[in-house]
Amino acid sequence: MQRRLVLKQMAALGGLALVGSRALAQGAPYTVLPTPQPTEAKGKVEVIEFFSYGCPHCHDFDPLLTGWVKNLPKDVNFLRVPITFNRPEWAAYGRIYYALEAMGELDRLHPEVFKALHESHIPIHEEAALLDWAASKGVDRKKLAETLRSYGVLQARMPRALQVAAAYKVTGVPLLAVDGKWMISASGAKGFDNMLKVADELILKARKEQGRS
Repeated sequence: MQRRLVLKQMAALGGLALVGSRALAQGAPYTVLPTPQPTEAKGKVEVIEFFSYGCPHCHDFDPLLTGWVKNLPKDVNFLRVPITFNRPEWAAYGRIYYALEAMGELDRLHPEVFKALHESHIPIHEEAALLDWAASKGVDRKKLAETLRSYGVLQARMPRALQVAAAYKVTGVPLLAVDGKWMISASGAKGFDNMLKVADELILKARKEQGRS
C-alpha cells in the first residue's frame, strides 16, 4: 500500500516536471500547471508566494518581494502560503506566520521573523524561544501562546495551507503562482529579480485572459 502511494506521488511529480520542461523548452521562464487552480478573489489576478521562514532562499528573496508587493496594482490579490514539507520545524514556522497574522502583527514582524531565524539564529520553532523573542518586539506572550494553539491556526489555516500546497504540487520554495495557472521558480526564471519580472508579465497575461486590458 505504501509502495503504491509513493509510486503515485512520483508519477504526479513527474507529470508536473514534464509540463514544466515543455514550457521552458518553448522559452518560457515558468511552468504551466496541468490543472488550473481556483483563486480566492473574483475579478482580480491572484499571486501566491509559497515560502517558509526556515528557507534561507526565502529569507534572501523576501526584501525584493516585499518591495514589489507594495507597488502591485489594486486588481492583484497577493497571498503567502507557508510550506511545511512534513518537517516539524517548518510546521512550527507556519503556525507562527498565521498566529502573527491573526494578531495583526504580520506586516510589522514578517521580515523580523526571517532576521531572528537566519541572522540572529534564534530557534523560534521552540515556543519558549519564540515567546521570548516576540515579547522583545512588544508582542503579548500569553496572547501569542494562545493564538498558536487556536482553532483558527491549527484547524483552519494550517490544514488549508497543506491543501493548497498539495493542489499546486509544490516541491521547492520560494515559488510564485500567478492566477492559478503558472508557477515561477528562481531556477526557471534565472534569479530572484527575474522571478518578479516574469510575474509582472504573467499578471498582464492573466488580466487579458480575464477580458481586462
